[in-house]
Amino acid sequence: MEGLGAIAAESPEAFAEFISGQETKGLLRFLTCGSVDDGKSTLIGRLLYDSKLLFEDQLASLRKDSVKHGTVGDDIDFALLVDGLEAEREQGITIDVAYRFFATEARKFIVADTPGHEQYTRNMATGASTADLAVLLVDARNGIQVQTRRHAFIASLLGIRHVVLAVNKIDLVDYAEDRFEEIKAEFDSFAASFDFDSLVAIPLSARFGDNVSTKSDRTPWYSGPTLIEHLETVDVAEDLDLRSFRMPVQWVNRPNLDFRGYSGTISSGVVRPGDEVVVAGSGKTSKIARIVTMDGDLDQGHAGEAVTLTLEDEIDISRGDIIAASESRPEVSDQFAAHLIWMTDKPLYPGRPYLLKSGARTVTATVSELKHRIDINSFEHLAAKKLDLNEVAFCNLSLSAPIAFDPYESNRETGSFILIDRLTNATVAAGIIWFGLRRATNIHWQALDVNKQARAALKGQKPAVLWFTGLSGSGKSTVANTVERKLLAAGHHTYLLDGDNVRHGLNRDLGFTDEDRVENIRRVAETAKLFVDSGTIVLVSFISPFRSERRMARELVEEGEFIEVFVDTPLEECQRRDPKGLYKKAAEGKIKNFTGIDSPYEAPENAEIRLDTTGADPDALAERIVADLKNRGIIG
Repeated sequence: MEGLGAIAAESPEAFAEFISGQETKGLLRFLTCGSVDDGKSTLIGRLLYDSKLLFEDQLASLRKDSVKHGTVGDDIDFALLVDGLEAEREQGITIDVAYRFFATEARKFIVADTPGHEQYTRNMATGASTADLAVLLVDARNGIQVQTRRHAFIASLLGIRHVVLAVNKIDLVDYAEDRFEEIKAEFDSFAASFDFDSLVAIPLSARFGDNVSTKSDRTPWYSGPTLIEHLETVDVAEDLDLRSFRMPVQWVNRPNLDFRGYSGTISSGVVRPGDEVVVAGSGKTSKIARIVTMDGDLDQGHAGEAVTLTLEDEIDISRGDIIAASESRPEVSDQFAAHLIWMTDKPLYPGRPYLLKSGARTVTATVSELKHRIDINSFEHLAAKKLDLNEVAFCNLSLSAPIAFDPYESNRETGSFILIDRLTNATVAAGIIWFGLRRATNIHWQALDVNKQARAALKGQKPAVLWFTGLSGSGKSTVANTVERKLLAAGHHTYLLDGDNVRHGLNRDLGFTDEDRVENIRRVAETAKLFVDSGTIVLVSFISPFRSERRMARELVEEGEFIEVFVDTPLEECQRRDPKGLYKKAAEGKIKNFTGIDSPYEAPENAEIRLDTTGADPDALAERIVADLKNRGIIG
């Protein structure tokens, strides 16, 4: 038994003294990153081994696993200490983010081993989000790779100010000084604009331990610190206590009628009883009455402490609100500019709605403008209409409701967010707020004397959207046209928005790529909303292939005002009809991105009305829809 086991075996007193000593040590959070197979897991394994925090049974298991899964012959494969997933061991790569703890005499460490493979860049961003320092590994044989650049850029973007360039596997280039200097110069050149506070290059061999914990005799030309020496001494102190007070509310604590407190972790600043604070979203102010913890009340609360605050006044505060210093308030806006790291195979399209989660607050959000995509090789700003997996972009976002935030460089917690797919609940992006868009506060709803209800009452009907969706040739326009004719004959006020007709005017600038289709439906949905506000029954006949956009259109109007009509005619029947010859052209390759052929159609799952026009009379189908409108009370 070694390290901690040996201390525990000596005596309870020695063990207690050891634990007490650990509590007073400083903590450094760092991550290892870089291209695949550059030796990140091996380096962490070496650090754990050198710090003597492994039990004998762990070492025995490691030796056994090295025989079965190892890649270094008869030597111990230190990477297996971290590569815990069976898939990782079989492939020899890191897939998940693995967190490990170790300590030296000077400091405690939490290290995140992040994947090098491009497919798992999102996992690297996760590890970087809480790190103070990045150890960026480079294989001395291969030099700087695309993923090296990507990870360096993301580390900079996520606020990591300290970097170690670990030129690993220096043994495989015969400990050549000129190779080390060449890699160092190349990295210094492209990272010059990243504004790192410290950048230290170290030649090392994680496998053999050169310059990891002890100086190597095989690199006499290197006079800098070992990796452990640098990690023990680098000053990453960021005095969050000196920043403005912020505490996102995680829970409204109401155990009984006599107590109401607001619980959360202080993200920055110091707070004391008597301090004046503000609820950022509402602007309501009060003073701190008590700072409550499980161990009793505090005279002051500091950044990183979990506390419950009570106030002198009864004001409305909910989960997701931010309590802040009244003299230094966060911004509040429903629009801001941000960097996005896209984390899923399904592309980002401007105008598509997502859920935005910042702290405990969740609102609906869309990317209103994709300003530029960032080329990871050259760091150029490139025009883009969409964002694919692992790409980074700068964009404007528009939210359904204002939120309180700080620029990310001022506060990592209140300046960050994630985007969530509303259908799958999967996290699709990590976001970093750069600045609020001031113009958002210059636009307000104008109060009008005549409202939707008054307009609809004059027409003797309730407004509604009849949204016809289905494949090209399914019969949407035919049925919608017949329905409108019947409603008009009965004296009702209607308007038909047809996909082909709208593309001659409002949407004439849009093509048929997925991103253009998203924008096409966004514009039509907003137009339909205006017709509903006028008290009109609006019929919308669009293929509208994506569930997300149809859901967005539904949410623009009130409950019961959106009626989805799924014209569920089979593809084979639509191809047989081919009224415009479009399927034939698509089959010949003359039309690209044609829905049902080389572009997907996501069928409705819970449409209010489902029609199959195969062998059906359009007049009879229209009568069925009119009858449904009567049953819903839309018309009399």
